[in-house]
Amino acid sequence: MATLQKIRNRGGILVAVIIGLALLAFILGDMLQTGSTLMRPSQMEVAEINGESVQYPDFQRKIEELSEVYKMNMGVSQLDENAWNQVREQVWQTILRELVMTDVYEEVGVDVSSEELFDLIQGANPHQIVQQIFRNPNTGAFDKNFAISFLKSLQTNATPEQKAYWLYVENQIKSEKIQEKYNSLISKGLYVTTAEAKQSLAEKNKKVNFQYIPLSYSTIADSAVSVSDKDLKSYYAAHQDEYKQEKSRRIEYITFEVKASEADDVDAKKWIEDIKPEFAGSQDNAQFVNVNSDSRFDGLYLKQEQLSAELGGFAFNGNVGDVFGPYKEAESYKLAKIDEFKMLPDSVMASHILIRPETAGSAAAAKQLADSLKNLLDNGANFAELAGKYSEDPGSAAKGGDLGWFGRNMMVKPFEDAAFNGDVNKVYLANTQFGIHLVKPTKKGKETKQVRLAIVERKVTPSTQTYQNYYTQASKFASENQDYEAFKKAVIAQQLDKKVANVGEIEQNIAGLEMSRGLIRAAYQAEEVNDILVNNEGSTIFEFGNKFVIAALVSITEKGTSPFEEVKLRVDLAVRKDKKADLLVAKAKEAVASGSDLDAIARKLGSSVKDAVNISFTSYSIPEMGLEPAVIGTVVSLAENKISTPVKGNSGVYLVKVISVSKDADTDVVGEQTRLAQGLGYRVNYQTLEAHKKVTEIEDKRSKFY
Repeated sequence: MATLQKIRNRGGILVAVIIGLALLAFILGDMLQTGSTLMRPSQMEVAEINGESVQYPDFQRKIEELSEVYKMNMGVSQLDENAWNQVREQVWQTILRELVMTDVYEEVGVDVSSEELFDLIQGANPHQIVQQIFRNPNTGAFDKNFAISFLKSLQTNATPEQKAYWLYVENQIKSEKIQEKYNSLISKGLYVTTAEAKQSLAEKNKKVNFQYIPLSYSTIADSAVSVSDKDLKSYYAAHQDEYKQEKSRRIEYITFEVKASEADDVDAKKWIEDIKPEFAGSQDNAQFVNVNSDSRFDGLYLKQEQLSAELGGFAFNGNVGDVFGPYKEAESYKLAKIDEFKMLPDSVMASHILIRPETAGSAAAAKQLADSLKNLLDNGANFAELAGKYSEDPGSAAKGGDLGWFGRNMMVKPFEDAAFNGDVNKVYLANTQFGIHLVKPTKKGKETKQVRLAIVERKVTPSTQTYQNYYTQASKFASENQDYEAFKKAVIAQQLDKKVANVGEIEQNIAGLEMSRGLIRAAYQAEEVNDILVNNEGSTIFEFGNKFVIAALVSITEKGTSPFEEVKLRVDLAVRKDKKADLLVAKAKEAVASGSDLDAIARKLGSSVKDAVNISFTSYSIPEMGLEPAVIGTVVSLAENKISTPVKGNSGVYLVKVISVSKDADTDVVGEQTRLAQGLGYRVNYQTLEAHKKVTEIEDKRSKFY
């Protein structure tokens, strides 16, 4: 069924797909009980959401289903770790929304009837998913006949897998429509009054120019204020919300980074020397490079000034077939062979039309449309008109496809080749990761002599023996330091670079350690503080990329309010800031009492007068001092030519004086009501789920499994 392939090509717009995969058997060794005892449901629980248990087999099945979509969309047979992480997260978010919102939808009576669903698929205005799947490849427009034909075929010759696939599409459409209805219901319940709109306009229209004297907290030494334990504990008790914390683990670790040895360097140099004669005699330079080199043949043409002095001198004074090297560049040994000279422009002007396979319905449909357009253009059709109608690059389509001037290495290679190597005003097809381009060079810059080099590269990389040597070092350290006290002493004695990381339970990586989820899991599986962490094989040596890691758990933080002792330093800083503010307020009041001239007051305070213009209630900051909402709130309500009382801000204490007030002429109350209402509507779309999540009990146990 051809249309099924179109649906698959649309996989990126779907959240998941029913593939009908069998549930894979699995073993979680440390969770199995002895003999034939089965695993208890609690041991298999990935999460509990709103009283519903999410079991590992169900969760994993959904992951496997969605992974097939990812593979299909990415054109790969296997996913890397980053892609797997995305799949797991997407499945989690889908399940979370379903379990949090289903009861909410039922309670308010939001649903989609079979009649509505039929209309969303076959009605006059079908859902956007249907419109994107069933597009006519020749026109790019939705074709209702395609949709009806496909649905009829489901009843006669579709496989169970194909029926399940389409059923999932319907479920996705229904789910999205229910969500849309609910958000619309909430939006309709939000109203902006005339008074609110008038107040908003007044706040925006009023612009204040003022002068201010800043008294920075940093002008008072910490030693100038006295802070007692009673002060600290009183502040801590009154500001509990400021010291909320999430669950985390703090680890200390050392790394043994595997680096290439001198022997590895010698081996790489010998390899490049040995292959030089064969490279010099090669007739197909591109093939030779792609087969033998650590980097592929790039095919770029370069001017002499784009090369190093030594390499440029060789290339532009030699002949085709000459070989230069070996030479060392960064951590590689290289040979350079002159492949070809050409007279080429430095820049071109070109236009293009972009056809995306996902919009056309398939790669074949995109090619068919591109060929049809090229045929029209070759026979005199207007490029600008066709670009405006068919191109899916909106920026250039609005200009008739014109991209203006661009230089070398600014476009992807197939596109660049067509633009630079093609004849002016002829149309060429170029396939890139963005789709199929119809490229028309329109002007070319001055031509200069350029060279294409074939480069054979041999990177200096650690050998198996080098890896073994570093592992031996790590193993020796681990065996000699099996507890935290020994670990600490050895780090100091051997002057090792100890690193520290605070990690959340579901974080995927630690900065600087490649795919280090295993170390984070180990930190949460450790039983006690100061335990040396072990991996799934029971070893204290973790391997991440080219690093061997040994780590210890040094502290455990549970969700809630941070204990006083853990945040005592932060509390101390806050209390000292308050006390400094009190001293500065008293100092400012005294200065103001002595006169009304702002410059004189500033001199007495050892500060200066600064200016701020066009500040309104909606402003976020003031010049030089940054975010100071208390100052902004004061000046917009202060009478002209009056010095304020001292204002406690984020960075210091301020005295402010309004110099002048102006008002913009915007009186469109209805327009402001509409704007504010739209803002509320936008917030509904992303805040409704978050609001319901806050009042739902969610116990996330994914870290036990992933």
